[in-house]
Amino acid sequence: MAGLVVPEPLALEKLLWDLGCLRVAGVDEVGIGPLAGPVVAAAVVFPAAHAGGLDVADSKKLSAKRREQLALQIRGTAESAAVGVVEVEEVDGLGVHAAGLEAMRRAVLALGETDYLLVDARTIPEVETRQMAYVKADSFIYSVASASIIAKVYRDDLMTRLDGEFPGYGFSRHMGYGTAAHMEALDRLGPCAIHRRSFEPVRRRLHGDG
Repeated sequence: MAGLVVPEPLALEKLLWDLGCLRVAGVDEVGIGPLAGPVVAAAVVFPAAHAGGLDVADSKKLSAKRREQLALQIRGTAESAAVGVVEVEEVDGLGVHAAGLEAMRRAVLALGETDYLLVDARTIPEVETRQMAYVKADSFIYSVASASIIAKVYRDDLMTRLDGEFPGYGFSRHMGYGTAAHMEALDRLGPCAIHRRSFEPVRRRLHGDG
């Protein structure tokens, strides 16, 4: 795109490494919008010598096959990577916005010690590590894009497994998002155990409102 300036890979991470923050974690979450399934977040730390050779990008802009390939490469080159999961019952209890923050908090805590966090869009509460949030960070911050890929692949694998436990809804195809096929299955079968009761399309069908 004309006029678009794309920063070099790991630009922010390298700046923080130069400042002595050696364990810099990129953090992102997925699964805010679906009608079913958990919210999942990932946090990824690359070694300070990492050259940024992976062709990472916002996970939503990659094919499923490419995400899976990159997830293996990220895990193979990262110093550490961790996932945080907030299950459906917690999503309904906390609200989906708070559930996304909690998933990111769990992913960060699972990493162990960190010096700085680079986060997509929001600041994570109840963590002691210094952090900075950037809008659309998964589109231009290497470690955040990597975290988005890890989280997306993890959640997609989980939804594919859940498709076997709750057949008929097509979870392995739409991953819980409100597609036409998913809505038709909801009308036909009613909500199952992994549907988010707090989401209006599910709530309406629980109360027989169609």
